[in-house]
Amino acid sequence: MKAWRLERPGGALTLKDVPIPEPRPGSVLVRIEASTLMSYMKGYVEGRLPFYNPPKAEYTIGTNGVGIVQSVGRDVWHIEPGQRVLVSSHFIARDNVDDPNQILIGLTAGPGADAMLSDWPDGTLADYALVPVEAVTPVDGLDHVDAAHLAAVTRCIIPFGGLLRGRLAAGETLVVTGATGAYGSAAVLLAVAMGAARVVAAGRNQARLEAIAEVGGPRVATVVLKGDPAEDPPALRAAAGGGAHMAFDMVGNATDPNATLAALSSLCRGGRLVLMGSMTTALPVPYTLVMLNDWEILGQFMYPARAYGRLLDLLRSGLLDVGRIQPRLYPLSNLYEAMDVAAAASNFEYVVMQPDYRGI
Repeated sequence: MKAWRLERPGGALTLKDVPIPEPRPGSVLVRIEASTLMSYMKGYVEGRLPFYNPPKAEYTIGTNGVGIVQSVGRDVWHIEPGQRVLVSSHFIARDNVDDPNQILIGLTAGPGADAMLSDWPDGTLADYALVPVEAVTPVDGLDHVDAAHLAAVTRCIIPFGGLLRGRLAAGETLVVTGATGAYGSAAVLLAVAMGAARVVAAGRNQARLEAIAEVGGPRVATVVLKGDPAEDPPALRAAAGGGAHMAFDMVGNATDPNATLAALSSLCRGGRLVLMGSMTTALPVPYTLVMLNDWEILGQFMYPARAYGRLLDLLRSGLLDVGRIQPRLYPLSNLYEAMDVAAAASNFEYVVMQPDYRGI
């Protein structure tokens, strides 16, 4: 089969002919139909993201995708050959312990999880991917959705994990900071699908905010953030109708804490703030305000194992329309061009890599 093999971040990236993996206990071999490309894949490949902890030997890159089960190993009881599945890169160790290690297959290991990533180093930018059974979710009742469009749910899964963590309930008001980014925009659409009465999309790009409001519909309001600690919090509270039940921070690589603190200050009493973005500086939490207002601050990395199944339920029911996020398709062999396109894609676009199975 063909697979994009990376020597190491900053090292050689080559499309190689490699053996199709043999299933082992607890594993599923998936014939990949579509693999979504991260916007920062080029930076990762070039070694410009040093905070990642990749496999120590050459490996196949690629994260989430869509495919068909080719075969399964022993100790797999519910997944069968021929089933359509979603493939997740997020894998938590099976050990029955309080703090199991976790990795992103084909990408990085969490603290202390190097050995785990060595066992499962290879991702989805290949004709086939061998993954732990815990990393696949069956797709039923969506035969009318082709693989490229179904892959849009991989854009939604990370913010969906954050909204589940924050216990977003129907009828509540949500503030999303970083709403103009890919994950932030998806969070707005998800919140509408989950029944939020009002969603306040906040960011600094007015044109993108207007596009989000148009796609999201009448329950979506927008606030252009100015980075001013005196102006942004009252603007968010006003747009939320006096205070939000929940705020969701998806600002990526923030260089100052102002947007996150504005989201916190937008909350009504007892509100929840979920942190899923990233920040290059410290977050100065206002201790007294948090205490007096009974606020919760929740961190969330990725999503629970059952999240993909619940996300598919939203799609099947018609509550979530991923058709508003459009794929840009590239053959597997054209990865270098695709990485450039992914880095420049809008918040309502995503890049899909598709293998060519002829001759396999």
